[in-house]
Amino acid sequence: MAPIHNLTVLGTGVLGSQIAYQAAFHGFAVTAYDVDDDALSAARVRFDRLAAIYRSQVPGAADGKAEEALTRLRLTSDLGDAVADADLVIEAVPEVLGLKREVYRSLAALAPERTIFATNSSTLLPSDLKESTGRPDRFLALHYANNIWAQNIAEVMGTAETSPESFDAVVAFARESGLEPVEIRKEKAGYVLNSLLVPLLNAAAGLLLQGVADPQTIDKTWRIATGAPSGPFQIFDVVGLTTAYNISSNAPDAGSQAFARYLKENYIDHGKLGVASGEGFYRY
Repeated sequence: MAPIHNLTVLGTGVLGSQIAYQAAFHGFAVTAYDVDDDALSAARVRFDRLAAIYRSQVPGAADGKAEEALTRLRLTSDLGDAVADADLVIEAVPEVLGLKREVYRSLAALAPERTIFATNSSTLLPSDLKESTGRPDRFLALHYANNIWAQNIAEVMGTAETSPESFDAVVAFARESGLEPVEIRKEKAGYVLNSLLVPLLNAAAGLLLQGVADPQTIDKTWRIATGAPSGPFQIFDVVGLTTAYNISSNAPDAGSQAFARYLKENYIDHGKLGVASGEGFYRY
């Protein structure tokens, strides 16, 4: 299988924009797709903000490399144009199964036959989506952590139908884009990272909803007792409360549904979306 040169990222939200910029920073030609001009205008702001972050935090970025990355980023709201020459498409649309399946059905008709599709889904298995892709042998999951310039892992997880060549090509792409590939050889909901992280976040949400303690107390307890740099509600703010809401509202259990309502009524409806909006559980 030919090496990956041209990347398309579908979705320019908090993590989608990071995925696109990180690849451009490491020399890939990147097309970033979103649904309309308003979303693309917001993406341009995110990319400029990321360039500033890289200049201050990433070695070598202050010598013009951060600005050079911006020249390798192309934005479009035309899906056919976005994937016309893609070697790899990374899907980073909201965590809604029906929406993702619809996106892949559209992609299947538009992308070249050689193109590999990868989902960045945090909670859905690639098997949930593979039939919608029209190319299950060239489909797998590629899951990033937030703040990928620092937390630079990329979890690669295929299905029983993913070809070894596709898997290896995506592992190589991840490594060449400055990430540490985590090769997962058996499908597992939550991968490695979220299998460890989600129980922590769910426990924190439960403590809050039960009135046991407020977010600041829960976070402080976790930081002091474990030495971790961030508590669970600080992590929620980084991930984004819209993402947390989408995941919780699509989970079947009563606790997740209650947390989704809590987020919507107390934060999302008031424009408090986390770090990206300047306020969530904390102000930034």
